[in-house]
Amino acid sequence: MKILVTGADGFLGNNIVRELLARGFEINAFVQKNSPVTTLDNLPVNKIYGDILNPSEVEAAANGCDYIIHAAANTSIWPQRSEIIRKVNYDGTLNVINAALKTKAKRLVAIGTATSFGHGTVDKPGDENSPFKSAKYGLDYIDSKLAAQEAILKSVAKDELDAVILNPTFMLGSYDTKPSSGALLLALYNKEVPGYTNGGKNFVHVKDVAVAACNALIMGAKGECYLMANENLSYKEFNKLVADELLIKPPSLKIPNVFILIYGFISQLFAQLTKTEPKVSLAVARLSLITNYFTAAKAIKELNMPQTPIKIAVNEAFEWFKENGYLK
Repeated sequence: MKILVTGADGFLGNNIVRELLARGFEINAFVQKNSPVTTLDNLPVNKIYGDILNPSEVEAAANGCDYIIHAAANTSIWPQRSEIIRKVNYDGTLNVINAALKTKAKRLVAIGTATSFGHGTVDKPGDENSPFKSAKYGLDYIDSKLAAQEAILKSVAKDELDAVILNPTFMLGSYDTKPSSGALLLALYNKEVPGYTNGGKNFVHVKDVAVAACNALIMGAKGECYLMANENLSYKEFNKLVADELLIKPPSLKIPNVFILIYGFISQLFAQLTKTEPKVSLAVARLSLITNYFTAAKAIKELNMPQTPIKIAVNEAFEWFKENGYLK
């Protein structure tokens, strides 16, 4: 069996490729042209350089493949409005849909985001039936991923595309080359996080998402979405967990809501004037005040998604960062 993995050199893509290899699949690893990432170099994969925005290149990469896992995405949240973010996440997904239809792929497994559904509380976490709540943040990343999800579901209904969508929360683990979500761990380790807010979020081991993605090739129902989630933790709880595992002191300052909002506004204004990226934009400040909590009950039941303790994900991420020279 041959699988096309788009975004194969990304954080989740790297973990998916390794899980597929462990299961004996042949892999077409579709990566961006001039990608500096070397984590796939010593793996037995067919590396194909191309542009997700070039329909013919995507289709060529999909030729001869039985399945497609679409993990390529632009996850930037700055600038908040960006044509390239919209194009990569939406137009790129349209190209993958068309490639799957033209090459008659048996199934498309697409990676979405948990923010396409409404978040909840500890007592009532968000699930696949929770309506979208995040339009108010004005982030093209969030909006484009929702539009891409809707395009896939439309093709399932209209074109009989066999597809499922996985919606991860905040992933932690190895091969976070950017780094993306792992930047939070590095900031905590380097004592760059002054405090915590009232909010929290759901955390999940990236390997668990990779396992679920591979299981979804033959498991799960056509046209269904599956939240990839695990532990719902307040930022105070998460900071303590990280501190306990890395043997550091957690931030002790509780930041009032009004202060973080003012800081986000000023930081964003300064960034716009200086044409730099803010440490905390106003949208990120607002997001830090909510409980971004979700449940993976559906994925656990239908995709056999594992639930690895987050402290293991934290340790594996930190060890990978240490081994690859990310620590100051």
